[in-house]
Amino acid sequence: MNRPYRVVVAKPGLDGHDRGAKVIARALRDAGFEVVYTGLHQTPEQVVQAVVDEDADALGLSLLSGAHLTLVPKIMAQLAAQGRGDVLVVVGGIIPERDVPVLLREGVAEVFTPGAPLPSIGAWLEAALDRREARQAL
Repeated sequence: MNRPYRVVVAKPGLDGHDRGAKVIARALRDAGFEVVYTGLHQTPEQVVQAVVDEDADALGLSLLSGAHLTLVPKIMAQLAAQGRGDVLVVVGGIIPERDVPVLLREGVAEVFTPGAPLPSIGAWLEAALDRREARQAL
């Protein structure tokens, strides 16, 4: 890791299950990331404001409610409108396979579904942020 990257982990929408988000937040923290967890029931506006306030490098969205095709595009558009289109966005949770390409077209960098090994998520995120930082340094 080039430096400690800051990641906001958010639970947008009405989904009330946050155990997975907390597990991810802890795994990323243990891997050396600075992690900010927003808590449950966040609006897209609140999620984006947390990214801006925390000057985050990445945003992890945990979605289990089936609202990913509604919430993720709103969050992506608001990040761009706030001048934070540079934030690396990853999505995790119950995401049907057919929806993964849709999320990737929206600008999501990666989608992690149940069963993804925690170390591989942290390793992927670190490598992606290191690559982004190296490109920006050129």
